[in-house]
Amino acid sequence: MKSARHNSSTRERRRGRIRAKVAGTPERPRLAVFKSNRYLYAQIIDDSKGVTLAHVTSVPKKGGKKSGTPTEAASLIGTTIAKQALEKGVKQVVFDRGGFLYTGKVKLLADAARAGGLTF
Repeated sequence: MKSARHNSSTRERRRGRIRAKVAGTPERPRLAVFKSNRYLYAQIIDDSKGVTLAHVTSVPKKGGKKSGTPTEAASLIGTTIAKQALEKGVKQVVFDRGGFLYTGKVKLLADAARAGGLTF
């Protein structure tokens, strides 16, 4: 059985390989995804300026209610981040899956962002 430490270091190695190749520019910022055990986060980042242009999370607001199942939350985050990006004038992004495998919630978020109007 794999230990949590091993899984974490494996993801960090994958993340390093991805980040060596992927960088956000003003024309094509980076859509970064992070997945914790409970929540999902997405950011659109311009790495040349070091600025976050838009961000969405599945963490419920104070006094708010949870956004359905985790897969529903991933789809909702994808469409919301696409909407925020289009409002800022961003149509193309570079997808950074953060070392996570491109399945499940990460894939649902990416597909929803594409359906929302982003190209990557």
